[in-house]
Amino acid sequence: MPTQHFLNLLFFILLSCNTLTSISSSSSSEKEDTFDFVRPINPKLLGLNKKEKLSHLRFYWHDILSGKKPTSIKIIPPSLKLNTTTSFGLVNMFDDPLTLGPQLSSKLVGKAQGFYASASQDDFGLLMAMNLAFIEGKYNGSSITIMGRDLIFDKVREMPIVGGSGIFRFARGYALATTKWFDPKSYDAIVEYDVYVFHY
Repeated sequence: MPTQHFLNLLFFILLSCNTLTSISSSSSSEKEDTFDFVRPINPKLLGLNKKEKLSHLRFYWHDILSGKKPTSIKIIPPSLKLNTTTSFGLVNMFDDPLTLGPQLSSKLVGKAQGFYASASQDDFGLLMAMNLAFIEGKYNGSSITIMGRDLIFDKVREMPIVGGSGIFRFARGYALATTKWFDPKSYDAIVEYDVYVFHY
């Protein structure tokens, strides 16, 4: 019959083995999780061995709030609690056509999809967040994302490009917006966009 000393020794050995296995498993798991979450890779694997190029895109953005088929709709009205002259708090969602020329009948090259919100109590400054989703030629399926401040009554407004997809992966640059036509009754507008974007 085993002695108490032997049983104590056996228990200690089994406990030690179990602890070492747990530590080893935990350490291995942590190492694996860290590797899976962040790891350096060769940029060539993502096609980034090509030379970065700068492209200039020009098109016209049609924001239509009037008629039977508006492309921009109010989803949050300005707060009634504030006596604001800038419609502070207003949010509009849009799916606006982008055309090659200033006429709505001009060739469609894509859609601007996103929202703008009145984010200033002192002037007509919008927070603009949108994806420019292109359908033209080799750009079909690619997009550019813009997020920035749009002071709508300034002649020219500059907004940053924060990213892109497809041909415009790793995009960076800026967009210049110039209002070409505005109807003060319906708030319909046509805006010329000059987009300067670095991409691969």
